[in-house]
Amino acid sequence: MHSMNDYSSAIQLRSDRWSALREAASGLTRATTAKEIEALRSKCAALFDSLSLIEPYWAFPGMAAFEHLQRMLNNNSFDDMAFAVNRITRALTTGAYRRRTIPLERDSIDHDEHDDEAMLSPEARALTKPYFEVLIVDDVNDQQERWLKSNVSRMRRPEDPFHYEAVVVKSIEDALIAVLFNHNIQAIVVRPGLTLKSKMDETILVRYLARAGGQEEIDKLQPENYGPELCRMIAKVRPELDAYLVTERSVEDIAGLDLGICRRVFYNQEDFMELHLNILRGVQARNKSPFFTALVEYSKQPTGVFHAMPISRGKSITRSHWIQDMGAFYGPNIFLAETSATSGGLDSLLEPHGPIKEAQELASRAFGSKQTFFATNGTSTCNKIVVQALVRPGDIVLVDRDCHKSHHYGMVLAGAQVCYLDSYPLNEYSMYGAVPLREIKHQLLALKAAGKLDQVRMLLLTNCTFDGLVYNVERVMEECLAIKPDLIFLWDEAWFAFARFNPTYRQRTGMNAANTLRARFKSDDHRIAYEKQQAELKDADDETLLNTRLIPAPDSRVRVYTTQSTHKTLTSLRQGSMIHVNDQDFKGEVEQSFHEAYMTHTSTSPNYQIIASLDVGRRQVELEGFEFVQRQIEAALSMRRAIADHPLLNKYFKVLTAGDMIPEEYRESGVTSYYHQEQGWTDMWDCWEKDQFVLDASRVTLLVGGTGWDGDTFKTDILMDKYGIQINKTSRNTVLFMTNIGTTRSSVAYLIEVLVEIAKSLDDRLDDASKMERRSFDNRVANLMENYPPLPDFSRFHEAFRNDDVTSEGDIRTAFFLAYDEKNTDYLELNGTLKEAMDANQTVVSASFIIPYPPGFPILVPGQVVSQEILSFMRNLDVSEIHGYRPDLGLRVFTDAALKRVRKKNLSSSPD
Repeated sequence: MHSMNDYSSAIQLRSDRWSALREAASGLTRATTAKEIEALRSKCAALFDSLSLIEPYWAFPGMAAFEHLQRMLNNNSFDDMAFAVNRITRALTTGAYRRRTIPLERDSIDHDEHDDEAMLSPEARALTKPYFEVLIVDDVNDQQERWLKSNVSRMRRPEDPFHYEAVVVKSIEDALIAVLFNHNIQAIVVRPGLTLKSKMDETILVRYLARAGGQEEIDKLQPENYGPELCRMIAKVRPELDAYLVTERSVEDIAGLDLGICRRVFYNQEDFMELHLNILRGVQARNKSPFFTALVEYSKQPTGVFHAMPISRGKSITRSHWIQDMGAFYGPNIFLAETSATSGGLDSLLEPHGPIKEAQELASRAFGSKQTFFATNGTSTCNKIVVQALVRPGDIVLVDRDCHKSHHYGMVLAGAQVCYLDSYPLNEYSMYGAVPLREIKHQLLALKAAGKLDQVRMLLLTNCTFDGLVYNVERVMEECLAIKPDLIFLWDEAWFAFARFNPTYRQRTGMNAANTLRARFKSDDHRIAYEKQQAELKDADDETLLNTRLIPAPDSRVRVYTTQSTHKTLTSLRQGSMIHVNDQDFKGEVEQSFHEAYMTHTSTSPNYQIIASLDVGRRQVELEGFEFVQRQIEAALSMRRAIADHPLLNKYFKVLTAGDMIPEEYRESGVTSYYHQEQGWTDMWDCWEKDQFVLDASRVTLLVGGTGWDGDTFKTDILMDKYGIQINKTSRNTVLFMTNIGTTRSSVAYLIEVLVEIAKSLDDRLDDASKMERRSFDNRVANLMENYPPLPDFSRFHEAFRNDDVTSEGDIRTAFFLAYDEKNTDYLELNGTLKEAMDANQTVVSASFIIPYPPGFPILVPGQVVSQEILSFMRNLDVSEIHGYRPDLGLRVFTDAALKRVRKKNLSSSPD
């Protein structure tokens, strides 16, 4: 039986414990010898002990039923116990307990035993009442607990849109554990009798309470504030929930307290019906999907279509003799809901006033922003909208050099002076890491010394990176604001939309950090710390500033934007994305320009199905995002453990750890791996709270160079063509497996089976290999694992595209459009004329974006000087897809005449 440390969350632990108990209980009914019976009895008892730490926090099967099972074991009622355990495990697996009462007696008749939720049609499942659980926190005895639950049950009515059951716990610590364990909880009722301490096992308390603020913060709570403080602490870990406070204190005492997620306060009363109605209303507020509902209603209306779109209402399909297969494949509803109308209960994405506006406001609440905007043509467009709205021609923008290509093109459109930032390289895996904070501060201080800080407008970084590296967002913004108090931040969180719904991950999202900083800057403690540091740093040199964790001024402006590919990590149709805004100056300075940029890049014919999917995707994560993200992370961790523990897989594969992908100086916690074969899982909270960079555990980067196949070959020829496994990204010797909220344990199991089969086939091939074949294999492995080309840094912009030689920013827009005239460019062959020019110390300047796949970002941009390192890297690339490069012609470069002409023009227009 795996220990508690072998699980990153209680969800999978509970599921596995019940499955193991079902197997052991079933074995007891078949055991014939005393030795067998005693061994299985002991195993069942140990499993009951393990489950007894978890079951108090769940409504089903409930502690009364759980304790009855234990008595069955003690009384040797093995058949009855096995029957009941099997029924419970099945109900937990299928979700049947969410729809009906599950009888546990052997003589009961369960007519719906095979009516599992997984077997129901989508239409049947849509008609069932959603189920959730309500946590009641009060220090009551067993009789009082039964009274509370019976009063809650009596309030139910047939017309209620939802069905819920109550879970009762006695202490603040138990309540915090419950909301971290139990994903079914949607509301909390905090009554005046709660206590502070739990009687739960100390190991669990230490491990899980850290995520709710830590034991020290909990121990500081005062009895008179237990209720309000619990609401505030739950808001930190699961802000989507609703809380209701029953208190005996006066209105005046409560009014000044931070009540977190508390929706209503009940003063010294036992109005269960009013509480019941508020609970339902609170969940209904999250269950709303205004635009999806409006679109469904529209599709039911009889209409006469006299506008664009023949496909609207499906008429061009149903009348066709040749494309009936399309109608049969998609079904009628998608066409009934297809329209370009903005009236009839619908809305306009460009000027929303109805259900789209309401849907965006709900998304803003869900993701913690001040404003949220939907996009139907992907995050590439979102990035361009934000850049165009905020950046003016000539503004300096600090940009992560290996960010998505849409940002580079956005810089061209905006006319920015681009200051590229270099990430730390991971040469052995042919991938880049992330940009160290020291590099960002260094560039800001250099611009300040050059008198250009007022021109600096924005810092643009990717969080998290494709490979799963996540910034300490809060610290980056703090220290940058300490140098430039009005700096704008654009965090590209295309691959990180799910992070909002996990307490560990949430702290490293742009919106969460923005809200934290806004609150902190208003505090007296922050003002005092700032004033103290200012006195200490008076006349400090740059090196001191680089080595100090800087504190920003209290009047610094928090201006944060995040772009999010909802379709990549949450439920949405392809190209469904969002822009989240938390900018203190948005209303006064940005709103109009943002509107114009949004109009520039957003289609006047947006896809309503995508908008509806964004609306429903938001609804889903507000109600079950916590559960789904937990399961996603658990699936990825299971994959890591299975590969790490398998001796055959270890011969050819390795899962890259935080220690492999993050240099030691950026890991303050000292954590090198989230999993150790002997110690199990390391709790990630500590490193996610402290370290400059952390690794998103939901992504599994697998080193495959030991197989002799490069990453692209392994992806295409092996995984995809042979086994039908799809992945996004590879490097020279790695492949990336990304889990998501739809990843199942079966998918993980299949992947492990495939990897084992590949390893076995390699073993067989090498067993039969000749000496020369073995040498050939060893050479391929060495080439992939040892003889890797170093990754080049950004070289520099040519002088023709720079204002001076003091700082490194360049005019990418001028270079980009200069290349439109063919007279300004020429082609140099990579292994011929280009190499000759470089060897002759000629300055060669790229006229195009050069983007190899992998790694998928520009290694050259227009106006950039080609360095020997870049040339060497290009010559060593063994990928088939390089955007911007013409194998038949070579690299497109600027002519000397064009560069001299631009340089002369710049000098003549210079104020000097």
